[in-house]
Amino acid sequence: MTKSYCIVVGNEKGGSGKSTTAMHISVALLELGYRVLCVDVDAHQGTLARYVENREKTVKASGKNLLTPVCHRLYPAENDSVVAANAKDENNLRELMSGAERQYDFIVIDTPGHKLHLSRIAHNYAHTLITPLNDSFVDVDVIATINAETLQMDAPSSYAHWVWEMKKNHAATTQKSLDWIVVRNRLSTLFDRNKAAMGNALQFLSKRLGFRVVAGFSERVIFKEFFLRGLTLFDLKDMGQKMTLSHIAAKGELYTLLQAIQLDNLRKAVDKAS
Repeated sequence: MTKSYCIVVGNEKGGSGKSTTAMHISVALLELGYRVLCVDVDAHQGTLARYVENREKTVKASGKNLLTPVCHRLYPAENDSVVAANAKDENNLRELMSGAERQYDFIVIDTPGHKLHLSRIAHNYAHTLITPLNDSFVDVDVIATINAETLQMDAPSSYAHWVWEMKKNHAATTQKSLDWIVVRNRLSTLFDRNKAAMGNALQFLSKRLGFRVVAGFSERVIFKEFFLRGLTLFDLKDMGQKMTLSHIAAKGELYTLLQAIQLDNLRKAVDKAS
């Protein structure tokens, strides 16, 4: 790559697995031989940055050589004037991206689960936008209001409307389409009526709002255990842990997500590794 490819992980709801998704994507890309920068624009919460810091502590304590992404915390500007603060945010992010775009193959940006000007402008750098959703209609509300009787869209959310406008602007200015992927996280391994209804509703919304649906991570305790040590699915062998069937299945789900990103070289690298 001559210029970095930017993956933004975002929606405007907390608890959907954005930071876990961003961290696993980042380490997976490192494992495939790419240079990766993480940017945490939710710096006050700082989940992704703390995930990386926990990983660095584990590396130091264990002596293991775990591939670790460079991570940059970006704090919102503080200024008495909202206009001045917004302008400062835009300048800070522009300087960061311009300095990084030829040093790294991929830049992975983790965004907060609430409206923030810095998050919105970070979205504008995306080549691919990944929106994780827990597999429930509570989380679907972040992209659309769903009719309880028909399970179809009454109206897009403010976030979905804004992403749609961003997609149009992106196409007009770059002559390229912004790829929006909605990832169904915490999927039940069993068939149930809610799971089927969710699938139908998201497929309907995908046509109306212009995103693609990809199955993400199933509901697994393993992800909750990883954070405190900064670990990912790729580290278990190095840490002397046995790969269970659950780990293997989760790693396959991650590779499926990477293959959904529309980059031929990345797909070939995943095919070779998996």
